[in-house]
Amino acid sequence: MKYSLFLSDFDGTLVRGDGTISERNKRAIAAYRAAGGVFAVCTGRMLTSILPRLKELGLNDGLAVAYQGATIADIATGKLLKDDAFEEEDALKTVRFLEGENRHIHIYTVDRLYCNRDDELLHIYERICGVKGTVTDETLSAFIERTHPRVVKVLTMLEPEQKAALAERLRRALGERFFVTCSSDWLVEVMPKGQDKAAAVEFLSAYYGVPREKIAAIGDQLNDLPLLRAAGGRFAVANAEEELKNEATVVPSFEEDGVAYAIENYAMGDET
Repeated sequence: MKYSLFLSDFDGTLVRGDGTISERNKRAIAAYRAAGGVFAVCTGRMLTSILPRLKELGLNDGLAVAYQGATIADIATGKLLKDDAFEEEDALKTVRFLEGENRHIHIYTVDRLYCNRDDELLHIYERICGVKGTVTDETLSAFIERTHPRVVKVLTMLEPEQKAALAERLRRALGERFFVTCSSDWLVEVMPKGQDKAAAVEFLSAYYGVPREKIAAIGDQLNDLPLLRAAGGRFAVANAEEELKNEATVVPSFEEDGVAYAIENYAMGDET
């Protein structure tokens, strides 16, 4: 086996556009694990959003990586093995900037989502992720100041054509203490610096005792760049952002079982 640890993004990579996971992907993951490989999903989703989907993959044990790597939990017990978050002032700085632009905003604790608007964007997000948001009666910045939640992630939903410009404005306004990234055409996310998928690779490498050159990773969006860059085997589905495809072996798209293809032909196969 060329790669003994295989890390996959979820949305846009492992799951299809209609929200289903193909039988071929399920079979490939099961065969890889039966052969002794370790498979883990690394996602920006909430832990409560991704855990039910892991059950569909037959992943009843092992680790789940959520919130870009800020949260890592034991699937079987739910125990948090990594549990990082913003300093409150940093969360407030992010939220206030987005409020100043009159944006649709989410803030997340480990297990809760709070939103400033009860609109169609929220309803779309809830349907896709299988979670329910709590809409606050006050601004999110006021909510943070009053209740002091432990904020893990801040996110804004917007039209795809606005994504790149807003992400750049956020980077300039927030500075080096923050990790600003895009996890879909509709989402810009902000995390504390260092809380990205590369941190997840480092954690899982140490946890399982697998060197990075024996770790493979696959993704589709800009938030997956740290994941790929930290791994020995780098794969991008054909629907991925060009920046990923420029640094990775390109496999079939998420609609064409790219994860299964990478496992069958590279992780377990002889291709280089």
